[in-house]
Parts: sequence; C-alpha cells; structure tokens
Amino acid sequence: MRSPNSNRNTRMDSPRRKWNNPAFVMTKLCDINAAALEKLPPKFTDKSGIGAHYVDALLKPMNTKLPDGTRVACKRKGLKVMFTVGTKKGEGLMRRLDVSKDPVVMLPAALQEAAKAAGVELKITDTEILVGP
Repeated sequence: MRSPNSNRNTRMDSPRRKWNNPAFVMTKLCDINAAALEKLPPKFTDKSGIGAHYVDALLKPMNTKLPDGTRVACKRKGLKVMFTVGTKKGEGLMRRLDVSKDPVVMLPAALQEAAKAAGVELKITDTEILVGP
C-alpha cells in the first residue's frame, strides 16, 4: 500500500529544494557601474561597434574575490568575453548580428554564455551581478 504522499516529488535535485538549500545561494559579485552608461555611443566615441568602452567599464568591477576567497575574473579580448570563477573558465562571444547591435543587450548575453561554459550561474539585475554554483 502506498502512502498518501508518495506522489510528491521528493528528489533532492527538484527546483523547490535547490533554492532552499544554502549551498545554492547566489552570492553578490559586484554592483553595476552606473557611470558606464556615459560610455555608450553617441555620447562617447567608439569605433569598435560593440561599445568596447562600455563593456570594459562594466567588466572591471567583476574582477574581485568572493567572501569564501574564490577569485573571479572577467575580461574582454576583442569580441570575446572570458569569465573565470576559481578554476572554472568559460568564454562568451559578443554576437552583434544574432543578439542585438545594442551593447546593453549584447553584453549580458555574452556573460550568460561564458558563465554557462564555466559551469556557474550568473544573474544580472538592474543594480548588481550575482553568481552561484
């Protein structure tokens, strides 16, 4: 005879348990640099076509250490965004044709791609960037 609760999803990797587990809590990486918006074209001359000055201004605060001592680094080299968390590395590409010509839309897509390749989770809000396992 089955118990009345046997139909419930009790797997440990269920979405409900994942976010209640302290091991999966997102950690604040950095605040978003509000002054970076001033480096967007046409206010700021940029010949790159991807808003390189804007991208660099947003990526610079991401180079830091997490509270547990894990080193986080993020840098741009041409169209490529390289994201490193501890020993995990990932690359994302600034896709102007596939995503958007707007650097404000293009950069988060490249960061998400790099984070996914590194095997970490990245959440970008209006004011901060969060990283999780």
